Amino acid sequence: MEDHRNSSQERPSLRFEEAFLRRLPKVLLHEHLDGALRPRTMVELAKEAKYSKLPTQDLLELAEWFLRGANQGSLAKYLEGFTHTVAVMQTEAALERVAYEQVEDSKNDGVVYFETRFAPVFHTKKGLTHQHIVSAVLRGLERGRKDFGVPSGLIICAMRHMNVSLEMAELAVDFRNRGVVGFDLAGEEGGYPPKKHIEAFHYIQRQNFNITVHAGEGYGKESIWQAIQYCGAHRIGHGTRLIDDIAVTGGKAVKLGDLAQYVLDKRIPLEICLTSNLHTGAVPSLTAHPFSVFFREQFRVTLNTDNRLMSHTTMVKEFQVAAETFDLTLNDFEKITINAMKKIREEAARS
Repeated sequence: MEDHRNSSQERPSLRFEEAFLRRLPKVLLHEHLDGALRPRTMVELAKEAKYSKLPTQDLLELAEWFLRGANQGSLAKYLEGFTHTVAVMQTEAALERVAYEQVEDSKNDGVVYFETRFAPVFHTKKGLTHQHIVSAVLRGLERGRKDFGVPSGLIICAMRHMNVSLEMAELAVDFRNRGVVGFDLAGEEGGYPPKKHIEAFHYIQRQNFNITVHAGEGYGKESIWQAIQYCGAHRIGHGTRLIDDIAVTGGKAVKLGDLAQYVLDKRIPLEICLTSNLHTGAVPSLTAHPFSVFFREQFRVTLNTDNRLMSHTTMVKEFQVAAETFDLTLNDFEKITINAMKKIREEAARS
């Protein structure tokens, strides 16, 4: 308790200074490649691709359009903006550029390691193979590492509504020694349970590879349970609805259900994305976000951006939001960062 009181005395000088938060070393585990484009890059790539469906060419207006579209309290609405980002990422040059700029933006955000994820299946409209697509992204990340000094890992996503998850799992394993660090399942949760893709996850498990699954964002705790018990998830993307398995009184947990207790005991990380969860309607307000309960109960929580473009966010902003909403201290930020770093070390050992 003494450490907490001491750090609390420092809060006024820590919580609201953007420059200080930027200097803090941050680890980012959950960010989408096709949700991290700069508005200027969107416009320039659209011109190169002769894509004429962008709502505007004005950079400020375009950024506002993506934010306005994402902030409708619906995951389905939130995902609509990806139609445009994916449309301009159909060449190797475009994919490499977006990945390279993501490294630079991470460097400017004070990130010391990050993982980015994407679904190769969305980038084949101009004839690229999945192998060419992944290779292009990895080239961009590697160039970025050399120029900006920020290491990264790539996660291959399968999509819940498509029947290509086994192919994506095999693709991820094929590139495991070239920069791919794991396999994910993403997309709309309702009507597309994780267990429908069990063959892909069993393949990943037999290969002793890393698994993270989007679960408990747009659907209930059952999605999280399936991700862990059917799919063998080592991490959970979002996991917001885990709060449904926790009895809370006065903002404090009074009893954990079997699933919540299992997640806590097994130290399964929750990739929390505060701003995105607000925009998708996973939570009604930031103050109502279960992050505070998870953190106080010592779940292995991490803070992440999800999609920089759609939610107009950065890791600095996520830290700032967390500090102001949940009264986090410098010690708390250290704990959250260590949570992310521990999982990286465990996954590296498994790979």
